[in-house]
Amino acid sequence: MKQMKTTALILSGALLFASCGTMNNTTKGGIIGGGSGAAAGAIIGGLIGKGKGAAIGAAVGAAVGTGTGVIIGKKMDKKAEEAAKIEGAQVEKVTDTNGLTAVKVSFESGILFGFNSSALSNTSKASLRELAQILKDDTTTDIAIIGHTDKVGTYEANIKVSKDRAYAVENYLQDCGVSPAQFKQVTGVGYDQYDESLSAEQNRRVEVYMYASEQMIKDAEAQQ
Repeated sequence: MKQMKTTALILSGALLFASCGTMNNTTKGGIIGGGSGAAAGAIIGGLIGKGKGAAIGAAVGAAVGTGTGVIIGKKMDKKAEEAAKIEGAQVEKVTDTNGLTAVKVSFESGILFGFNSSALSNTSKASLRELAQILKDDTTTDIAIIGHTDKVGTYEANIKVSKDRAYAVENYLQDCGVSPAQFKQVTGVGYDQYDESLSAEQNRRVEVYMYASEQMIKDAEAQQ
């Protein structure tokens, strides 16, 4: 089943739209780029790992304008649509530190691993090959990969295996032709970010984020 999740967050009275009803990223990009970037920087951690994950987003040093947000919103709409065509893909539109739309991709099977294992299954490899094509089509897309774990064993052991899982996905995507320069963050998180709504098996997963690089932002600014 292909699934497109939606996210709407409120912070300090500002509405930050990650995905909302029929509003696509073209429209949301304008709203986000129009002045909520600072607030977005404070909430992106909440989008990755229930408030404890690391932020994603290129360090551009200045507020991103409305027009730039609209252009990047269009690009992210397209990436989300393409990713949703992958069998079992779950696509969630989130917000990066610049207030721009980013895309989170996971799969119905997670990108699942066996207990204490970082070996990719054949099913996972097939899904990642399709995702790699989307990433290769636009090398101005930055990538973050976050590995997750179950709650069995010590915290230190789980951090190690979750990192190993993230690196396994990175390495396989590079084997499929994705540029190493696109990977800006590859890390693992511990069981303090365990999702109780998922099974232990489903928690042994990796999430892939696509977001605007500094070059993509510059290119969008130049188009105005």
